[in-house]
Order: sequence, then structure tokens, then C-alpha cells
Amino acid sequence: MPAQTAPCDTTRMSFILKMAWRDSRRNRARLFLFISAITVGIAALTAVRSFSVNLTADIDRESKTLLGADLLISANKPAPDSILQRFDTAGAARAEVTNFMSMVRFPANGGTRLSQIRALEGDYPFYGKWKSEPVDAWKTFRAGKTALVDHSLMLQYGIRPGDSIQVGKVMFAIEGELLSSPGRAGIASSIAPVVFIPIQWLDSTGLIQRGSRVDYQYFYKMPAGADPDAMVKPMEEKMEKAGLDWDTVESRKRSIRRAFGNFGTFLNLVGFIALLLGCIGVAGAVHIYIKDKLPTVAILRCLGASGRKAFYVYLVQVAGIGLLGALVGAVLGSLIQKILPWVVRDLLPIDNVSTEFSWTAVAQGMALGLSVAVLFALLPLSGILKTSPLRTLRASFGEDGGSSNRPLRWGVYALILASVFGFSWWLIRDWKETLFFMGGIAAAFLILWGIAMLLTFLLRRFFPKKWSYVARQGIANLFRPENQTVLLVVTIGLGTMLLSTLFLTQNLLLKQVEFSGSGKQPNMILFDIQTADKDGVASLVRTHDMPLMQQVAVVTTRLESIDGMTKAQYEAADTLKHEEKPPGPGERGEPDRIRRWVWDREYRVTFRDTLIETEEIVEGEWTGVHKPGEPIKISISDGLQRGMNAKIGTKVIFNVQGARLETVVGSVRKVDFNRVQTNFLVVFPTGVLEKAPQFHVIVSRVNSTEQSARFQSELVRRYPGVSSIDLTQILKSVDEVLNKVSFVIRFMALFSILTGLLVLISSIYQSKFARVRESVLLRTLGASRRQILAINALEYFLLGALACLAGVGLSVAGAWALAEFVFEIPFEPEWMPLLATFLIITALTVLIGLLNSREVVQKPPLEVLRQEL
Repeated sequence: MPAQTAPCDTTRMSFILKMAWRDSRRNRARLFLFISAITVGIAALTAVRSFSVNLTADIDRESKTLLGADLLISANKPAPDSILQRFDTAGAARAEVTNFMSMVRFPANGGTRLSQIRALEGDYPFYGKWKSEPVDAWKTFRAGKTALVDHSLMLQYGIRPGDSIQVGKVMFAIEGELLSSPGRAGIASSIAPVVFIPIQWLDSTGLIQRGSRVDYQYFYKMPAGADPDAMVKPMEEKMEKAGLDWDTVESRKRSIRRAFGNFGTFLNLVGFIALLLGCIGVAGAVHIYIKDKLPTVAILRCLGASGRKAFYVYLVQVAGIGLLGALVGAVLGSLIQKILPWVVRDLLPIDNVSTEFSWTAVAQGMALGLSVAVLFALLPLSGILKTSPLRTLRASFGEDGGSSNRPLRWGVYALILASVFGFSWWLIRDWKETLFFMGGIAAAFLILWGIAMLLTFLLRRFFPKKWSYVARQGIANLFRPENQTVLLVVTIGLGTMLLSTLFLTQNLLLKQVEFSGSGKQPNMILFDIQTADKDGVASLVRTHDMPLMQQVAVVTTRLESIDGMTKAQYEAADTLKHEEKPPGPGERGEPDRIRRWVWDREYRVTFRDTLIETEEIVEGEWTGVHKPGEPIKISISDGLQRGMNAKIGTKVIFNVQGARLETVVGSVRKVDFNRVQTNFLVVFPTGVLEKAPQFHVIVSRVNSTEQSARFQSELVRRYPGVSSIDLTQILKSVDEVLNKVSFVIRFMALFSILTGLLVLISSIYQSKFARVRESVLLRTLGASRRQILAINALEYFLLGALACLAGVGLSVAGAWALAEFVFEIPFEPEWMPLLATFLIITALTVLIGLLNSREVVQKPPLEVLRQEL
């Protein structure tokens, strides 16, 4: 007996393969069409996976170039020589960069712009090269009274090398333009264009004064064989006490990997959504395909084939086409990934990302494509197992026998859910984020499915019996047997929702900035005003017919202790607490801990006796004037209260530039930081900080771009150390940044739209044979070709319109929730782009449906009737 087992298995497998091949001859076009949706999803995923693999390899390969050195030490004050000298070993080289924000002015046209000034000393970067025009400008500008200016800044103001730029009190000749530098993404130029100057001219600019916000960076090139991480290790405690941060090649590599790993995960999820849409299309198309094949299955059963053997025949068909589709998608994705570096070029810290062929990404894409094709086809394929031979005699026999397959169907549902969850976790690698993603996708699917089911129910319940014949037939098609209402509403609706949500969210972010400066709210902030200049700047504001809306003093402080505990004491006690009683699962005690940023940040505080319109007391009592002999009662924001884990009466000691100041928390404020106002985490009462070193901020409003340009030009000439922020300029920068990011997202979202269209084409094509029979019956009853086309056009119009309305409706609801609960601004969407989306996708649905209906109306009735007989 055992000797006969292998030949029997071989014979059975040979029969299954031959039948699968022969049966597919007349249906390969249908099979290839429904699997094409999976091909698009696999192409998207393979492209992103290949891009991620190559980007990770490039980051590893160019890690020194990205940092420009072996070690970076940074702080908001000059680093102690005692620490720097520990790294000045034999053979080591050091470069220094002093960073701060300031206004710059171009005398050629009077243009002004808030920019990042970087005063450079030494041979930084030690690794890698900058791209500049002229080519060597990034080296030669250090020798004289010259500057290297960001390309975007020169382009904005029409400046060329050889022109002048004013930085503070010094006029520099522009040596060249900086095109790119490793480690700096192109999008950063939109936010903070950079101007490099030689450090020997820094003091002459007059920009570094008491209260100025300055960052100091020290770059080291270590001798060959030195380990920067090992050198930093014994110095960590001293560097932390001195308020220093540090970065090595390895730590920079990890941070960049982490940042772009999140970006890659997002792109992966967008591709995965496209794949899920394709899977739904596969399930719907296989369902129609198998329903047409049930008579063939019944004949096989009459000839002695078991239901399981017939099941394997069509499973092999689906698996074979799925494997081929996955292979095509993987190869296509490998080609697409060659243009992805161009698509995301402004978001990357590397100029040239390699586009090598990734066998790992291709293998993963093929495995995933085959898996999902088989997985989502199992549900409709399971109907074959219970197909009775009696279907050859009675076509309706066994149509309601699905109840006997119920355990199997629920098992398939569970397998699909577990697999999708597994795929999602594989892409995200975080359980909580995976659950959120699955929950969001499931909610969108369920809402769209519910809308489609509600529509079919309402059409049945309130069918317009008195409407015209064409209208009644077109509407009836939405709930007829084998209708595609649910399938198309879900796929097209989800794709539409992705694009609409992207547009509305971008629009909301811009609206948030616009709202902050709308009406009579301030839109101009002047800061870094020294005490000696405050009256002169205020007078200049009034001279230009601008209101003096706020004028506040700002004092720089650092936190020294909370309730008698310094940072070191608190961290030691916190470590001991967790060693004695380790936290249980999900019980890290985060609400009871003081956040690290509370200790590490530099606080900019003010003093006044009244609240402003962006503040509201939520706990305690406001104290505007300090009474001698009583504790100094400060007011903190609710965000700082949570981070500090403070309550009314908490004792806080600040170090005000060397002087210790003991205070207690007297009140907690809810602050609207979205408004362009001088909002503070900590506010002191009057009578405490008046004599402390301070600078001033003036808040005003300009009514036009011309008024802003005139004012800022004169401000830079008369007070070069004063910086200004113009909300209109911020709006332009935000718009540019969002456009660059949204272009990347739109590019990936197109995969979802393309998948939806392919599912639409596939579904219409799969149901064409049923429509031929319906068309023949209608024509036999006297319907004309025009009427049949009108019936189909109405059906597809209703399908496309419903899907688009559902998708746009979900995106509008989501955007409203963001505006109401996150941004807290009026919800004012732009309806014209949404209307254009609705019309375009609806028109495409109708067009595809009518193109496929031409063959339906061209079939002679007698030909179809003969096939039926």
C-alpha cells in the first residue's frame, strides 16, 4: 500500500495542474485583470522597501559625511575649556560654528529676511563636500570679508555672487551660493535659509549681546584609530552638568535611521493600503469568476472529481496568476524606486541615494503578493467545496447552502484578519501603532461598507416606481444579484478619501497660520531688542503707522531645583525607586515623573501684572504684583505643570544668570500658543525681575506686504541687531514645505487611486457576461441600444457619485475633527477642489463602464439565447 501512495499523489497533482491550465485558456484575460490590482500594490511596496534598503545602506556608508566630523559637542553657551581640552588630543582637529537667528538685508533691492547665521572657524566639514556655485566658494569664503548664502535665499531676492549682504553692522560680499550640504535636507532651506560668515567678523556684527539666543557647536576630527564613543563615555556626567549635548557618527546614524525609518513606515503603509484595496478587488472578482465556474465544477463532480480536487484546480489558477502578478509588481516596483529619490529629494539629508536592485525587497514583494492573492481568494473559493453535481440539472440547487460552510468561512475571516494584522506589524514594528492603524482602516472600511448597504436597503425600501423606465432599471441595477455596489463604494471611496484628506489637512495647516494673523490679531513680532534700543524701536513702529500692541521684557533663566531636588538628585532617587520596585507591564509611572525637557531647557520668562487674551487661569489665583516679604508666586502653563508634575505651592528655584531666585507655583494658565503673541511657560509678578539682564519683544501688525518691506528694511538699517518675524513670510514658508511633503504623499496615494480604478475595470469586466444576458432580455422585450447604454450610464454614475461622496464625506468629517479638537480653529474647507475630485472620479467611473458596455449592446440576442440553450 505505501508503494502506491506516491503515484496516486502524483496523478492527482498532474490532474489538478492540467485542469487548471486548460480551464484558464478562455479566462486568462479575466484572471490577469483582477490580479493587476495586486500588482500595483506590490509595486508600491517593493518600490518603498527597495528605497528604504538603499537609503539605510547610504546612511551607513556616508555617516561621517552626514555629521561632517567624528564628534559634535553643542550647547547654548560656550563650552568650558576644561571639557574641550579633554578632546584636543594629539592629531585631533577642531572647528567651531556659532549659530543664531538674525535679519539679513540685501542693499541691491532692499530685501530683508530672517535667516540662520553660522559663523565658521576651522576646516569644517572634515568629511564630505558641499555643493556651491562657484564650485570652491564653500572653501574660499572663509578667507575674507565674504559670505556664503543659501541658494533659496539668493533665488528669492534675485541676488548673484558678487552682490552684498548686510549681517548686523557688517556688509559682506557674497562669495557664492550654497546649493546643498550633507546632513541638511533641502526642505530646511524653506524654513531657515542659512548664511555662512567667517567667525573673525562675528564680533563686528554686534549681534551677540546679553540675552541673545546663540548655539555653539564644536566639531572634532579624531586621529586614526580613535573611538569617539569611548572618549565621550567617561565625560558624560561632566558634560551633562555643563549643559552640553554631543553627537558621534554612530549616534547620528541611529537618529537619522530612526527619523527616516518612520518616514519609510508611512510610505509602506500607503502602499499597503493600495494592496488592501487590490485584495478586496481580488475577492470580489474571484467571487464572480467562481460563480460562473460552478456549472463546470458540477460537471467535474459528475465525472468523479471530489469537491476538494475541484477546489485545488481553481486555487492553483489563482496562485499561479497571483505569483505572476507579484513577480510583475516586484519588478515594476524595482523600476519605480529609481525615481523615488527624485520624488523625496527635498526631504532627505543625502544628495544622491543609490537605486540598486534589491533582491530582498523583490523576494518580500513576491511572497506577500502570492500570500494575499491566495488569502483573499479563499473565501469565494470555499464555495466550490460544497458544490453538488445536481447543479448540472438544476442551476439553483445548493445556492442557499452557505450555512453548511459557515465554520469554514469564519475560519477564513479569522485567517485574513490575523494575516493583515501580521503584515501591518511587520511594516510598523510597534503593537500600539499597528492597532491604531488597523482600527482606522477597519473603521473606514466599515463606514464605507455601511453606506453601501444602507443605500441598497433604502433603494429597495423606497424604490421610485413612478420614475421613467431607464431610471428604474439603472437604480435597480444597484441592488440586483451580483451587483458591485459594496465593492466599488469601498475601493473607490477609500482612494478618494486618501486624496481628499491629504488636501484638507494641508489646507487646515495653512488656515491655522492664516487664522493666527487674521482680523486685527498681530502678525509681526520684533525680538532681541536691547534695553537701550526699546524706545527707539517702539518709535519706529509708530512712525510706520503700526500699532504697538505689546511690549514685554524677556529674562533668560534655567531651572535649578523643584521642591528642593536638583536634576541629579531627582534622577538618582528615581533610579533607586525603580530598582526597588520595577514597574509592571504598562506601569512605568509616567504621570508621576518629571519630564527630562523640564530640567534641560532654557526658560524665557517675563513679568507683568495682568493676563493677556491668550491666557486663562485654570487653577490657583493670579498674582500680578509681588509684595515684599511674601513668597514669589509664579504662574505656569498647564503644559509645564504636567511636565513638571507640579501643583499649587510647589517650590521652584530658578537660576537667573547666576542669581538664585526662590519661587512657588501660585497659579496655572491655559495658554493658546497657536496665536502670534508673546506667550510664556512661566510668568513672574511685577516687582521681581525688573533689574535682571533682559531683552525686549514688541508685537505689532502690518496691513500689507509693501508696509512690511518698508518697515523691515529701515529696521535692519537702524537696528541691525533686532530680528523680526513676519507672519506673511511664515505662511509662504509653511506653504512651500507642505507642498513638498504633500507631493510625496500624493505620489504614493496615486497607487491607491490606480488600484481603485483597476478594481473598477476588473469588476465591470467580470460582470460583463451577466450583463450580456440582461441586455439580451431587455432588447428582446423591446429596449433600444440607447436605452441600455443610458441604463448602464446611470448605474455607473450613481456608483461613482456614491463612492466619491462617501470618500469626500469621510475626509471632511476627519478634517472637521482636526480643526475642532486639534487645531481649535474654524473649519473652512475649500469646496472647489473637492467638487473637482468628485466630478473627475465620477466621470472616470461612467466612462469605464460605458466603454465596457459597448460589447454588451453589440451582441446579437440570438447568439446569446443559443448559448443559454
